[in-house]
Amino acid sequence: MLTEQQRDIVKSTVPLLESGGETLARHFYQIMLEGYPEVRPLFNQTNQATGRQPRALANSVLQYAKNIDHLDQLDAHLVGTIVNKHVALQVLPEHYPIVGTCLLQAIRDVLGEEVATDEVIEAWKAAYQQLADILIGLEAQKYDALEAAPGGWRGDRAFRVVRKVPESAEITSFYLEPVDGKPVINFQPGQFIGLRIVIDGKETRRNYSISSAPNGASLRVSIKREGEGAVSNYLHDHIDEGDTLDLFPPAGEFVLNEDQRPLVLISGGVGITPTLSMAEAELQRGQRKVVFIHYARNANVDAFRSTLEEWRERYANFQLHVVYEESQPSDLPQPDAVGRPDKGQLEAWLPENRDVDVYFLGPEPFMAFIKKALKELGVPEEQTQYEFFGPEEALN
Repeated sequence: MLTEQQRDIVKSTVPLLESGGETLARHFYQIMLEGYPEVRPLFNQTNQATGRQPRALANSVLQYAKNIDHLDQLDAHLVGTIVNKHVALQVLPEHYPIVGTCLLQAIRDVLGEEVATDEVIEAWKAAYQQLADILIGLEAQKYDALEAAPGGWRGDRAFRVVRKVPESAEITSFYLEPVDGKPVINFQPGQFIGLRIVIDGKETRRNYSISSAPNGASLRVSIKREGEGAVSNYLHDHIDEGDTLDLFPPAGEFVLNEDQRPLVLISGGVGITPTLSMAEAELQRGQRKVVFIHYARNANVDAFRSTLEEWRERYANFQLHVVYEESQPSDLPQPDAVGRPDKGQLEAWLPENRDVDVYFLGPEPFMAFIKKALKELGVPEEQTQYEFFGPEEALN
């Protein structure tokens, strides 16, 4: 348990974390990934290279230090995001001591012994253990609930690829059914699964959004081929129908509610995958209007257009708007608009009554624009949801 003096010491480091937290986080990951290869599968090396993961960690540590006196005020969304990412990748209690050891070493190395005295290190050791206990407890509840749910499971479960379908020049869908033939948990639309795969003898884990509505028997993930993405390229090039993949249970807080307000789904690029799951589930429920707005670079990379057009024809409560950054006269069907995301488009396409539920997902600059535009157009902030694992400031 943290003492009052230790809490004061942790709080005194907040200015240092605000100015140098990302440097500390980068050094932390370097220590851990070099010294403890057993945890490497849990971390996306692309996110390491771009700095996304260190920035996310730095933000998490900073928020924890700022709220050390009142942990009940710690951002519930941030904690939930961390817990769900951990569950999807199967982070276990035995991983936490490794993280703690490396974090304390990074604090000592980056701040120097004159600042990071034994007293400071002991305070952070106690603070980290307190945070670890909170996360371990919440994750244990999730693991237990997923195992106990009908069609649920704990750890990995083998799924067979029963169909592999190219959706665009970049995105391919994998239709998956459990090898054991038993039911599949009714996940919440918008959630993602964890995937474990071995490439050239090295285990790697990734999270991928489920792009279909729950049906109790199968899952579909639709994966974009990333330029330097070792896993996405391997899946596209080497995993075929009949192959098996090891999946961890669904997780995630970016999930569809079942309110009666009109539903607005806004996506950019591969951000369409969870919103597609949400739209399909809501259309099956048939309780409210669905406005689906999707942005793509061009027709070549526009996935699921035929599905969306089919829904537009079939469901009177489904309203579709597609925007291409670039378009050709030969594009069939033609997009509803051409160019970059525009506030005027949103103003015209949103229901006149702004009492709506909005979910949006896409590249970071796209999300920052959508978040700002929705606020300016009068959509209540508490009725907008998005999935973003990083500093909130990046979207402001």
